[in-house]
Amino acid sequence: GPLGAVLAGQWADQRGRRGALMITTWLFIFGGLVQALAPSLNIVIVARAIIGVASGASTVLVPIYLGELAPPSLRGVMGTMTQFALVIGILVADLVGFVLANPTGWRYMFFLTSAMAIFQLLLTPFLLESPRWLLGRNASSNKARFIIKKLRGFRYDEEVETEVEHYLGASKSQSCNDSNDNSGGSSAKNPMLEMFQDKKVRLLVISTLVMQVASQFSGINAVFYYSGLFFDGVIENPLVGTTLMGAINVLATYVALLLMDKCGRRTLIMWSSAGMFVSCIVIVIALNGYFSDMVALGAVASYVCFFEIGLGPIPVSQMFEGKYVAPAMSISCQLNWACNFFVGLFFPYINKSLGAYSFSPFAI
Repeated sequence: GPLGAVLAGQWADQRGRRGALMITTWLFIFGGLVQALAPSLNIVIVARAIIGVASGASTVLVPIYLGELAPPSLRGVMGTMTQFALVIGILVADLVGFVLANPTGWRYMFFLTSAMAIFQLLLTPFLLESPRWLLGRNASSNKARFIIKKLRGFRYDEEVETEVEHYLGASKSQSCNDSNDNSGGSSAKNPMLEMFQDKKVRLLVISTLVMQVASQFSGINAVFYYSGLFFDGVIENPLVGTTLMGAINVLATYVALLLMDKCGRRTLIMWSSAGMFVSCIVIVIALNGYFSDMVALGAVASYVCFFEIGLGPIPVSQMFEGKYVAPAMSISCQLNWACNFFVGLFFPYINKSLGAYSFSPFAI
């Protein structure tokens, strides 16, 4: 995951948003085929690593792509739609597990990775390049103007040129700021370094990174990775409990989709954090036997719901302008995947050491 996030920023800037997405599509196809046909567990691990790179890159590229194609009035909704599609995919994977997670069907389940990527490959004729990226490379790009006209449904060239000026205006504004900052004659800097050196952007970068850490260290993936631990003794088949959490995840994300532009991101993040804190406390109390198992299950469901209305769909691609979008998404996703890895790796040890208090660190 983190490696894919590192590479995605470079691919997006060098090959374009569409070109970078094509790379991830082929990685999914290849990794899925290797995984389905693997003769040994070691080959499965290699295939999973390939798919992990593609997954990490996708988490960077898709929000950037949608954010640059969507009109300003829909960028908030489109950003949350990325998270919505993600949780729907998790739910579908849980449902597929009922049928194929067995000694005879696992290869077919792994092949679904390639099947979905092949389906995406068939749809690539409808995958347009980002006009912002095209205009950034060539302000006179006719292809960018054609794409803008097609996306916005414009009938007249004057409307297209107005939209082009909006794109170029933002770029020129940033160029002027960069020129003033580098008036001493210094050479162009790396956008990643500039984000931390620019006082106007630095606080935003730090805030974004803190939110990414909070998103994973809240323990949300501990719930999904080790959900069997919570449902053991409560539900006969732990897979049913996992699927139930997946369904709640989808519903909560849909609610976030409705609330995003009405309540504002900051308000939702504050409510999300407060709700998850209270849910963690209830989970710990219930696991200590003061409440019934069903209350613990309800607290876990509440925990997932509050995560998805705030800390889940963090709109990083909408928080930065122009040249900072790709590096900001890249470093944010790198940190997100790294924290995800540590939570998944160490939670079993935390659970073994703390027992019923294993969710206490996440409340902090």
